[in-house]
Amino acid sequence: MQLLRLEMKGFKSFADKTIVQFSPGMTAIVGPNGSGKSNIGDAVRWVLGEQSTKTLRGNKMEDVIFGGTQTRGAMGYAAVSLTIDNSDHGLEMDADEVTIGRRYYRSGESEYTINGQSVRLKDVYELLLDTGLGRDGYAIVGQG
Repeated sequence: MQLLRLEMKGFKSFADKTIVQFSPGMTAIVGPNGSGKSNIGDAVRWVLGEQSTKTLRGNKMEDVIFGGTQTRGAMGYAAVSLTIDNSDHGLEMDADEVTIGRRYYRSGESEYTINGQSVRLKDVYELLLDTGLGRDGYAIVGQG
């Protein structure tokens, strides 16, 4: 099982649709301070179901939504999707790729999807059970 792609829109510093492709083996994300490297890690945690705003380096869940700049308005939602190679069928799904999605609106509404189908957060947790992935998985090492 391998991460293939992370897609973000309106998540923290990523106002525009941004796609991070993961290569086989190890992928390193480098850049200057303030360029959004930690936000990429936060996006992975968040789409996998992280509920702690402290862990996401915020005060309230609304902080994950792009807040705007002097030249650009704030977004109304944050959306992240993570596509996983499931050709080994390590996840209990009959699909070679599995895409987990999460969307959060300023109104406080939240949506989770698996391969485009609306699901509960519990369904995401159960899909990732015993895989090493997930908001508490050892595969994610946070800042600090």
